[in-house]
Amino acid sequence: MLEISGLEVSYGAIRALHGVSVKVPEKSIVTLIGANGAGKSTLLRAVSGLVRAKAGTVRYDGEDIANLPPHAIVSRGLCHVPEGRMVFANLTIAENLRMGAYLRKDRAGIAADLDYCFEVFPRLKERIGQLAGTLSGGEQQMLAIARAIMGKPRCLMLDEPSLGIAPILVRNIFQQIVAINRDRGITVLLVEQNANLALKVASYGYVLETGRVICENDSAVLRNDPAVREAYLGG
Repeated sequence: MLEISGLEVSYGAIRALHGVSVKVPEKSIVTLIGANGAGKSTLLRAVSGLVRAKAGTVRYDGEDIANLPPHAIVSRGLCHVPEGRMVFANLTIAENLRMGAYLRKDRAGIAADLDYCFEVFPRLKERIGQLAGTLSGGEQQMLAIARAIMGKPRCLMLDEPSLGIAPILVRNIFQQIVAINRDRGITVLLVEQNANLALKVASYGYVLETGRVICENDSAVLRNDPAVREAYLGG
């Protein structure tokens, strides 16, 4: 579904990505792991049109979407949940979710997806009138994922969903990511520093280091690779 080939991105004179290539098959969960500054978030931002690529291609459903504007990429069913959640703090949960559906006109479909979001994250329904800025970090992450679901994605890119969240909520959120993939067939590209958890839920993984893919393999193989274990899984 998503094929990134030879992607290069620079911030001024600093090269952030050096010819990165990643494949994400339809209905799969693929993860990118690596240390801070490895280029993981930059890759997602380039795919979603938030930063411009200097070279390379990003093919989504066979179409090269590199350097399309973000709204055009979202309209094709490719949605990005950014690092830090980036909810609209001064809007309620309900208003945030409506913002996620701003490109859609299918009222019945929007209502059905809203019901699904509340089924996946019942805590959001309990707090539907609450301002997003007053939610806990875990609740904001639930809201950010639900807001993306309201965009009717076929492919969902998640950037550090466990960052700054209590462990009990992290487990819940990852369970729901697996459920969204399983029940709705939504393809997931997951960027995550919790490499152990990411490799448990993903079928395939890539390891990024200083803007380069240094290895890739089935998740089970990566989890048992001594070098990967030592560097990213705590030995």
